[in-house]
Amino acid sequence: MARTLQDVLALCREKDVKIVDFKMTDIDGRWRHLSIPVDRLNEDTIVYGIGFDGSNYGYAPVENSDMVFVPDLDSATMDPFTEIPTLTMIGDVMVIDRPNNRPFDQYPRNVAKRATEYMRQLGIADQMIVGPEYEFYVFDRASYVTKPQEMGFAVDTHQAEWASGEEGNNGYQVAHKAGYHTSLPMDITNDLRSRICLRMEDWGVKVKYHHHEVGGCGQLEVEVELGEMTQMADNTMVAKYIIKNSAMEAGRTATFLPKPIADEAGSGMHVHMQLFRDGQPIFYDENGYGQLSDTALWFIGGLLKHAASLCAITNSYKRLVPGFEAPVTVGYAMANRSAVVRIPAYAKAPKNKRFELRNPDATCNPYYAFAAILMAGLDGIQNKIDPKANGWGPYDFNLFDLPEEEKAKIGGLPKSLEEALDALEQDHEYLTRGGVFPQRLLDIWVEKKRKEISKMNRVPHPMEYAMYYDL
Repeated sequence: MARTLQDVLALCREKDVKIVDFKMTDIDGRWRHLSIPVDRLNEDTIVYGIGFDGSNYGYAPVENSDMVFVPDLDSATMDPFTEIPTLTMIGDVMVIDRPNNRPFDQYPRNVAKRATEYMRQLGIADQMIVGPEYEFYVFDRASYVTKPQEMGFAVDTHQAEWASGEEGNNGYQVAHKAGYHTSLPMDITNDLRSRICLRMEDWGVKVKYHHHEVGGCGQLEVEVELGEMTQMADNTMVAKYIIKNSAMEAGRTATFLPKPIADEAGSGMHVHMQLFRDGQPIFYDENGYGQLSDTALWFIGGLLKHAASLCAITNSYKRLVPGFEAPVTVGYAMANRSAVVRIPAYAKAPKNKRFELRNPDATCNPYYAFAAILMAGLDGIQNKIDPKANGWGPYDFNLFDLPEEEKAKIGGLPKSLEEALDALEQDHEYLTRGGVFPQRLLDIWVEKKRKEISKMNRVPHPMEYAMYYDL
């Protein structure tokens, strides 16, 4: 049942709320926020919103940068990290207009909503259900320096094998790439993960499980139950907020960087997905490959056709390298973790039948990422793109073990963000259909990311000193 303003005000009285906080998402996928005293929360706030200057959030300029944030009352919850009792809400951003304000077409949450509405207009499905897996590293400390005369970073954690000789250590280290499901006493972040999961549950994010991941120096995973696409993008923002703040509270630090440690397992955000129409799953067919329907296979075909351009929205790179369970070739398969699209063998019931896209990482903007994934899949369905007929599998063998000449015959994912942006510039029409991704948003996205690449390329790398200093 949808909350009313009176419901929210009653919650404020019950929790003795002093401050109401509003969280908004910038173009990169970071939360920003502003707060008001609880007495300022009234009908005008809900109808007319809270005004702010949207020009500082990274979006393409509009004719009027004065925007309003309209809170979603159903999202109201207590922020567990504030000293002052604070109720927080997410919501939508509108451009001030007459006679009525209109949704800001570049705002991430609005893009996700439009993608879902476009899917419904096509009559293909009425619900896109997704389930992301959150992989991340937790360190005891992290520091970096980017001075003109000094470049570098340092991280440390007592559980890493490199820390075995440090003073105060106890000998219980986790070996390189040996952390998967490791137990206590080596698993020093077990209680932290439990606190994270309980806070996520309190916020309304349903947790499936948590565990230590492969990376021996502090890689962790929290997997959540599947849910409606825009809601799960909301939940992804919530999960990252809780994970980072819980780590800080515990005197540690968490990062979703896809490859924070060289030669260790990278952190991804595998995205499981399903489509439902009138409450019924449309991805199941008992006689299909992996028990998938033609519709599901066409959806996969769309993902694989647009895999390269999708990477410009779903990835920040460094992680997609061979040998670390990260997909580098374009293909699909049953229960094969080396394929870009994997069909879990354990999901057998019609209502559970799904597949996962394995290349995204959690540094992406989840609203844009989930919307782009849906648009690629819808293109596959509309054009009946058969992944088998296009030579994308199924690959029921380890793609990493193929001889190099065989690998060369299989299409690969972009090897850098720059290559992915090149692909996006060439292949983005499927994203703009139905006005889902505005062209000016894609233009500024490419321009912004190319500036980031240029900034990194202009800076000397420590490995250059190691390899070439004496030449």
